[in-house]
Amino acid sequence: MHIFTRKQQLGVSVTAEHQKQQAMLTCEICGEELVLDKDMKTHLLLRHMENDMGCPLCSWSGVAYNELRFHINTTHKEKQDHDGAEGRGGHSLVRPSSSPTPSTTIVDSHCKQAIGLSRSEGSEKGVANGNRFDTIGGGVSLRTSNSTLESKERMTVSPQAFSRGESGGGRAVAIVEPTSSVSTGFLRSAQDSSRPTSRHCNAEDSVGVGSAEHTTVKQKRFSSPLKEKRFSCPMCALVCTDAFILQEHVELHLLEESPAEEAVLGATSSTEAASSSNSSGGKSYECPLCSVVCGDCYSLQEHVELHLDYGTVTNAVSPGSDLRLARRLQEEEKQRRKEQEAKREAEEFKKLQRQFGVDGRGGYRKQMERTMEKAVSRGVMVPADFHNKRAEMMEALASGVDDGRTRTQGVLGALYVYYQREVRDCVHVWLSADTDHFCSSEGDKGWGCGYRNFQMLLSSLQRMEPYTTCLSEGSVPSIPRVQVLIEGAWREGLDPQGATHFNQRLQGTRAWIGATEIYALCTSLRVSARVLDFHQPTGPGDTHPRLFDWVKQYFSQTGASGARLPPRVVQTTQPPLYLQHQGHSRSIVGVEQKKNGSLCLLLLDPGCTPGDVRKLLSQDGSTVSTAVRRMRKFSGNLKHRQYQVVVVDGVLSPEEKQTRVLNSRTLQAERIP
Repeated sequence: MHIFTRKQQLGVSVTAEHQKQQAMLTCEICGEELVLDKDMKTHLLLRHMENDMGCPLCSWSGVAYNELRFHINTTHKEKQDHDGAEGRGGHSLVRPSSSPTPSTTIVDSHCKQAIGLSRSEGSEKGVANGNRFDTIGGGVSLRTSNSTLESKERMTVSPQAFSRGESGGGRAVAIVEPTSSVSTGFLRSAQDSSRPTSRHCNAEDSVGVGSAEHTTVKQKRFSSPLKEKRFSCPMCALVCTDAFILQEHVELHLLEESPAEEAVLGATSSTEAASSSNSSGGKSYECPLCSVVCGDCYSLQEHVELHLDYGTVTNAVSPGSDLRLARRLQEEEKQRRKEQEAKREAEEFKKLQRQFGVDGRGGYRKQMERTMEKAVSRGVMVPADFHNKRAEMMEALASGVDDGRTRTQGVLGALYVYYQREVRDCVHVWLSADTDHFCSSEGDKGWGCGYRNFQMLLSSLQRMEPYTTCLSEGSVPSIPRVQVLIEGAWREGLDPQGATHFNQRLQGTRAWIGATEIYALCTSLRVSARVLDFHQPTGPGDTHPRLFDWVKQYFSQTGASGARLPPRVVQTTQPPLYLQHQGHSRSIVGVEQKKNGSLCLLLLDPGCTPGDVRKLLSQDGSTVSTAVRRMRKFSGNLKHRQYQVVVVDGVLSPEEKQTRVLNSRTLQAERIP
């Protein structure tokens, strides 16, 4: 009830002083005059929100300002021309509100004649007297520069108007009542409104108040409940039905605040001020545009200005929205990183599966068939040869014996002859027992080196007396058969960790095998074996001189110890050594000792083709020298970080085999150094 009275008292002095200092800003939509830029922003936000405009001549509403202007200029052009002819001016756009059908206070024609503001007669007279109407929230308040007239005709808001608006479920109707010399019939109530579909009624509409049809429409409109928004004051318990009323009401609160409170509370943040005021029993101010609670009115004003600057005025804004947004973005970023990491790990795992042959692409037989099919498609192989080779392959796989296509015999004998005849720069040469070379074929290219090295080791053991009792003489198993033997060793209990790694299955896969699988297979065949782990370099430049020294000691311990001068070339009875490193494996069949004391290992590589290995059998010395040069590996040629060696040193009894099976549950290699 005291809102407009207090505003009129303060508005006379404050507005006059500001008008003297700076030019007034005028709203192009409703003609409201404001002083500051930020006040104009707040005014435009609260009063002229988009899609909340209504036509004053018909019931069309819910459109933007530009659309409404076009509607009036086209649809109601004749009405505008008629009003202009009568000297009343064109219709102004109604200011927006939270409901398309607000209730307004209607000015009676007798009131207009009394104060000289009738549109037809007293517009100029009203301007001359310094009087003007200011429509606030659907009501009319009288503002004048004459203090005497203000004191006599001060306008107040009837409390019945607010109670009527609350009980009716719609907007509260401001009933303007005189306070002194003006009679009670000076202004009419909202029930005498002459236009039910427009936001404001003009003077000529208010004249025909006797029309029964017009009264019926008005009563129907005011009797129907309206679902409109209400704006509660963040500083007191007052509930306003119009955003513009709330704006001016809040401004009154701001003017009444003391400078001392402004200096104290303005220095703290809104969050700290809110917590301190709540703890001390002080007031807290809730933002009308969101649910943020501020500790003082100035923090609230700054908060509202942030809404205006960033355009975040929405009913969906909640306390700590910025913090929640930051957390949500952080969670999304974390989730995105997890997905990328999982995708990268999956791709790497697939690469490892493909690299180690456990990606389900098939094993030896499928790879052989695909290789031959490609050869037929390129014209390298005729279909008849394809069917013949496929039949031979299926027969060899059924028998479990290697077909011998990649086998080269007599290699160690040819090396012994070569060193006896040609080489003069070696002080000593030690060679292993006779060993056949097995190279990779089309069926195991890229993954079968471990199986081929086991075939080389087995070809040597089959010729040695201690091992003939536990090994079949002359027959070397094929790669699919070796896979079956390893699976059988796992079923006996050997190397359970390795069995779990391969999911208990090797048949039909291209899985790589290493030193531990060779150890398990030898133990299953009752062959005594050890695994030596040269786990780190022992020389400069990541070299392994300890490995070379150990190999020399292994081959030289069975030499002719009784002779005064040991022979320069010695072919021992020691089986070859299985040498494993990352990504590949080879077989050590000898070692050279140069005149300067350096050592050189002789390796048989499954990656060499049969044609390259068979050059060792040639009678041409230069051809043999070229082939031997490929077998030599000096200390600088073996620079992998880790090497593992499988050594065979006898036959196991059934009891010893059972002990090895139990000990293999925690299989450990002999670490050197």
